[in-house]
Amino acid sequence: MLSDIEETLLQPVELFVAAQLKKNKYENVLQHLDNGIVLFNCDGQITFANSLMASLLELRAQDMIGCNIRQLIALPQLRRSKWKWILQVYREMMHNHKTKFEIRDDYGKYWMVLVTYAEDLDGDLLISFKDISDYKRIEETASQNDKLAILGKISAAIAHEIRNPLTAIRGFIQLLRPHLLQLGKDEYARIILMEIDRTNDIIHEFLNSSKPSAPEKAVLRLSSLLRQTVLLTESEALMKDCEISLQSEQEEMLIAIDAKQMKQVFLNLIKNALDAIEEIDGRKGEIHIRAKSEGSNAIISIRDNGSGMEQASLKRLADPFFTTKEKGTGLGLSESYRIIKNHGGSIQVESSIGVGTTFIISLPLAN
Repeated sequence: MLSDIEETLLQPVELFVAAQLKKNKYENVLQHLDNGIVLFNCDGQITFANSLMASLLELRAQDMIGCNIRQLIALPQLRRSKWKWILQVYREMMHNHKTKFEIRDDYGKYWMVLVTYAEDLDGDLLISFKDISDYKRIEETASQNDKLAILGKISAAIAHEIRNPLTAIRGFIQLLRPHLLQLGKDEYARIILMEIDRTNDIIHEFLNSSKPSAPEKAVLRLSSLLRQTVLLTESEALMKDCEISLQSEQEEMLIAIDAKQMKQVFLNLIKNALDAIEEIDGRKGEIHIRAKSEGSNAIISIRDNGSGMEQASLKRLADPFFTTKEKGTGLGLSESYRIIKNHGGSIQVESSIGVGTTFIISLPLAN
């Protein structure tokens, strides 16, 4: 009789212990996943958060347990950017009724958020965060390649269909120019020839963007190449009331580059700087070019005090056809990025609206 009573009393305890062991087993699995996991009960309180989830919010897991959303964002140790991130997730779940969506954190990482609500969870809500930054990079690269493939087909057609007639038009205008000069209308001929040349330049940019050529490298002095580039742009700078300064910390800095391609990059960046300065009235334009060595790399910075760019524009600078200028083709910078990449270098951009833009190029020094 006594043993039956003991057995009856022990059954709930055994069930509780079994349930706890099962819970601990599942929590141990969730703890070691490469996803951030957070579990809310039916009262909206956090009952579990794995270590990755805690590190995403830069909190301790024990500080999160028992908090609802309002209490979580009120934690004094939670950074402002993190609670804005939490509110973005909450809005997508509750207001937009989404159970699967992508968000971006303040470090530029992309996360896939999955919301699971099922009877198996006893009314609990499970939210998982998976880092998909690598997938997004692959996606962007594929999109870029698709654009370049389309660009190749377009440019081949343009070169064939437009360049030949333009050559003929240019030739006939030059034949007519003496007659126009006699009539005092030489300005018309000059404008027509200038616009034909501009059209040819656009076609040339299309062709260069669609036919990536391997650089023909030679070892050159970086300071010498920069001086040549500044000389080519000085007259345009004077017309736009802009001063270009060049500072090279080491005259003997040698780099292995294709001089023609690299000169094209520097000209593109300086001309873009001149265009940005032209958009600002009431102050003298300044372009500062500086070259120095850092470890095994040469660092070239080109800084202007022009109109600057928005952060959204900075992310798309390497995209073919993307431009912030009314008459731009959106090919100059994408070509510059490609050339620098082919030389084993990199480009970084810093910009503020109304303050200016700085392009920082890193290239390997010659051995």
